This record gives sequence, C-alpha cells and structure tokens, in this order.
Amino acid sequence: MEYRSFPGTDISASLLGMGCMRLPTNEDGSINEPEAIALIRYAIDHGVNYVDTAYGYHGGMSEVLVGKALKDGYREKVTLTTKLPVWLVKTYDDMERLLDEQLSRLQTDHVDFYLLHALGLERFHEMQKLDYKRFLDDMVKKGKIRYPGFSFHDNAAAFREMVDDYDWKLAQVQMNLLDEFNQATLEGVRYAGSKGIGIVVMEPLRGGMLAKNPPANVAEAYDRLAEKRTHIDWCFRWIYDQPAVKVILSGMSNMDQLVDNLRIFADASANCLSEEERAQLTAVREAYESRVRVGCTGCRYCADCPKEVHIDRIFRELDTCTMFDDMEHYRKVYAKLAAEKHDGSQCVKCGKCESACPQKFPIRQLLADIDAEFRA
Repeated sequence: MEYRSFPGTDISASLLGMGCMRLPTNEDGSINEPEAIALIRYAIDHGVNYVDTAYGYHGGMSEVLVGKALKDGYREKVTLTTKLPVWLVKTYDDMERLLDEQLSRLQTDHVDFYLLHALGLERFHEMQKLDYKRFLDDMVKKGKIRYPGFSFHDNAAAFREMVDDYDWKLAQVQMNLLDEFNQATLEGVRYAGSKGIGIVVMEPLRGGMLAKNPPANVAEAYDRLAEKRTHIDWCFRWIYDQPAVKVILSGMSNMDQLVDNLRIFADASANCLSEEERAQLTAVREAYESRVRVGCTGCRYCADCPKEVHIDRIFRELDTCTMFDDMEHYRKVYAKLAAEKHDGSQCVKCGKCESACPQKFPIRQLLADIDAEFRA
C-alpha cells in the first residue's frame, strides 16, 4: 500500500480509502453491523488508514457504525473524515451543534478532516454568508477538527472559486476515467494540488458503472493496451497515476470487493502510466463517449418547462444507459417518468426549451423520437 502526505499537515494516508456510504446491509436496508465492522477492521488491519463517512450516509447510521468499528484501539490507527451537512445549516450556531452530534455518534473528541459536504456554488455562497471560515478556524482552535476541507459537486469554474477562497487542506471530488472534463475536471484537480490542497477522489468507478463488463467497442479499446489487466485495474491506475490525488475512496460493500481492491492497490504509485498507456486510456474514454445519444451537459436551462417534462433527465439517463449498454434500465426510468407525467409525450412543442438550450439541441424532435422508442 502506498501512503501519500497531505500538504501542510502531518497526515500520511493510504492511497486506498475506506468509504462508508455503501456498507453491507440487511434485507430491510439497515447496516449489517457485524459484517460492516469486520469489513472496516479488515481494511485497517491490511494497511488502509483513511476512513470516510458523513452525517447522512445510511440514513444517519454510518457515523454510528464507524464509531463502533473504531473502538478497541482502531481510532488511533486511522485518519477519520466526516462532513458537515450544510443543507441543514440555517444559522452559525447550527454548525457546531451538528459537529458535536457527529462527534458523539463517532465516539471521539475530534475528527482529522471535517468537510463542508456536497458544495455547489449556490450552497457555497450561503456558507460564506454564515461565516464558515470563522467556524472552521474556531473548531480547529478548540481541537474538535484538525484540518478543514470540502466535498464538491459543480463545475470547474465553481471549483476554482472555492479552492481560492480559504486555506483548505483537502478537496473531495468526483473523478474517474470518464470525468476528466466534468465537474472539478482533471485540470482543476491539478490546480488545487498546486495550491497545496490534497485531493480525495470519490466515485472512482462512476458508482460502479465502470466496474461492469464494458460494451464491445470499449472492450476492444482496453484490449489494445499492451499490459493485460482488468478494466477495473486500469480505471484505478488512471486515477492514482495523478500525484495530486492523495486518497481514492472505494465504497466497498463486501469482503470480495475489499480484497480485490487491496490487490489492485498493492503496487499503486504516482506516474505509473506510460505515455502510450495514457493515450490508450483516452481512447477508452472516447469509446464510451462515442456511444452517447444526445450529449446533454445537464445545465438545466430547459428546466422551466410549462408541462413539467423532465428534459434533462430524459436525455442524461439515456446517455448514461447507452454509454454502459443498459437499455433495460432506461426503459424502467422512462416508464416511471411516464407514470408521473414527466415524459416526452407531455411536450406541447412550444419551443421554450430550444430557445434556452445553449447547445441548440432539437429538443422537441428528440423528445418525440425517444418517446416513440421507449413508451411502453
């Protein structure tokens, strides 16, 4: 296991991090406590020293479970990260109240990293008005948190604005083989790294989609790589090739996934890819992207539809399902939209969406074609 240091801190973290959003569950959806504790402790016993959770994971029970798993001396072995649920923050005092609740759940007097959770630009501006900087500074002084950070879901411009606003020590971003130019972007990751911010990656396999058997044209692109590895191996290697990335979180739900990830990360290192391999993995990304039907970016300028057609969801779900060759799932998605009267058949062809669309898609025709193909 490789360990990477977070700039400006005394923390050296395992490159593989234990994400606690997808812990093993029982049939009723509750966390399978014995299995989850065994999983977390096995990871720690085999070199993983970074554990990530959040206030809302598993309906609020992830932090409770992590607190139990880190008893018996395990807390002292790990860097522990949790996150402030900023959507619940209405006043300045709410922030420390929520943090205290989280520390109680986790059965600890401090966390190593405390992140403002799931920031988009609008929510970030709200936190600025509530003086988040003073809060984080005060919590560091009180010893309740060691280092501040944020987790992110927005675009590259928003990411840079946040990066430049405070002396962050960590930024958690969605990054994987398909997200080089999405959300924070790979360029944004490198920019944050140049500012002394350690990057933690979430969704390295796009919510598990990249772990599925790839479509034929994508498999052919993988096969052109000289060194024979699984496609999951290559997806992880593409990320840990980046020196700015300090931890890659994996939401491991069972022991088989954990053991396989420990194998993959056993020889992980920065700058591990050759230029030829980087070029071929770009070809893999392009093979996935070639399957996209519409190319909607999800800007939601079309959202103000007078008939409440969920245009962006219709397009983006279709793009995802065609990219990963999962049309059966799309039929279920579309059937649900139809049942709720948010499908393309509701379109009255007023053209308001097309006037607003920055990509100038022929939305009315696309909706009609999709409805004709997928309406049950």
